[in-house]
Amino acid sequence: MLIPRYIEEAVRQDLEYKMVFVSGPRQVGKTTLARSFLTNAVDRCYNWDTRDDRKEMMAARWPAEKATLVFDELHKYKKWKSWIKGEYDRHGDRLRFLITGCARLDIYRKGGDSLQGRYHAHRLHGFSLGETGPARPLPVPLQTLEFPETTSPDILKNLLRFGPFPEPFLSQNTRTLKRWQRERMDRFLREDIRDLENVRDLSALELLADLLIGRVGSPLSIQSLREDLEVSHRAVAHWLTILERLYYCFIVPPYSQRLERALKKIPKVYLWDWSLVLDEGARFENLVAGHLLKLKHALEDQEGYRMGLYYLRDVTKREVDFLMTADGNPWLAVECKMGARSAAPALRYFGERLEIPNLYQVTLQGYEDILDGPVRIMPVAKFLAALP
Repeated sequence: MLIPRYIEEAVRQDLEYKMVFVSGPRQVGKTTLARSFLTNAVDRCYNWDTRDDRKEMMAARWPAEKATLVFDELHKYKKWKSWIKGEYDRHGDRLRFLITGCARLDIYRKGGDSLQGRYHAHRLHGFSLGETGPARPLPVPLQTLEFPETTSPDILKNLLRFGPFPEPFLSQNTRTLKRWQRERMDRFLREDIRDLENVRDLSALELLADLLIGRVGSPLSIQSLREDLEVSHRAVAHWLTILERLYYCFIVPPYSQRLERALKKIPKVYLWDWSLVLDEGARFENLVAGHLLKLKHALEDQEGYRMGLYYLRDVTKREVDFLMTADGNPWLAVECKMGARSAAPALRYFGERLEIPNLYQVTLQGYEDILDGPVRIMPVAKFLAALP
């Protein structure tokens, strides 16, 4: 089962006039995507981990004619930025450069350096409901989402159970999922973290990763984690940053602009691989969070918008699961319910207070698409199918 990736056309267009960086989690399909651009006999793919490839790269034995060059794991070369800048400046009129990597590549591209203006960067996510269906254009920020007439509840069920990563999702096999989860976590802790940071207590960081699974969707207390791990507040905050950089988890902060008595500091945490989450309600909320983050990154990387993903909560404990902003303006709010036929009061309240133009309450067990005042209550499959 071969599914064209949602950033493929955008990457193809960007390669015509700049270098392209593709970053993302381990085993999300970066190398497979990159190899899809090798369509001519002269095109080449180089992996820094392979000795012969390293020799070829350092010798700069490039094709004499127009070609596409893919560099995988290049970030492991200490001087990769200055090296690729030199090669691009000398050969960029003839060669197309596609560089893939994980967190370290993503960190470096954020720093601002001599590569500025020479590349476009894309973040690759796993599969989503919209990506597995017919191709659709990206939603336009601040406009109403356009929903398909039909959706596939079976695909939603498999995404919820097996997660977004290609190998377990495409296999749809519980044994494959469990083995993949264990092996990916082992490599994540022993290889990715070792490459990024000098972490002395890997066992404590591994325990933190396990603790986060049970805290998905809830306000995250670093103090509580510090007490559970018996380490300093600074250590927990640092380890959380590492886990976020390496695409294990992502943080959704509270929205406090234009709101009196709003929570301002306590974030929520979600996992890139929501199949790890045991509680059905939390996993459902994480699935929606993952789809919204994918939308956020796609609009930032492909269209240049300044997107924000938040949750809403005030001191009276009114709460809405997600708020997405575009260029600083509220665009849509989403509340997740296992099943409900009436709109959540908090969704109405925040919608009116912040003048949010699009209010959605998505249900896992409901099948009706109805309006309750300004709130559209709909099956989550229909909502997610409108996203990339």
